[in-house]
Amino acid sequence: QVQLVESGGGLVQAGDSLRLSCAVSGRTFNSYTMGWFRQAPGKERVFVAAITWSGENTYYRDSAKGRFTISRDNAKNTVYLQMNSLKPEDTAVYYCAGTRSSIRRTSRYVYDDWGQGTQVTVSS
Repeated sequence: QVQLVESGGGLVQAGDSLRLSCAVSGRTFNSYTMGWFRQAPGKERVFVAAITWSGENTYYRDSAKGRFTISRDNAKNTVYLQMNSLKPEDTAVYYCAGTRSSIRRTSRYVYDDWGQGTQVTVSS
């Protein structure tokens, strides 16, 4: 059974940085596209970023482009989300997820495995 465990969330001020990590165990990590999603209170879970198994292709929501960077270390079975210039509107629970799908990588519906989430709170 696959397990995804996020870490690195916390309370920061606007303009600060955070790096989220997601450790994956129990399945062949190298074949997965990995994604980060977030869910603010009372809102839907939305796509933030994704990275293909090779790391060659990355995808970002518009508001994350230029501020967030997704990366992965296949030797460590870990995916990262570096978040810079954080804004209060980035406040949410951040989830990592994995999929074998080669299409619709920005859609949460193609992701099969999910972590429990880590809280990110950005104060103004």
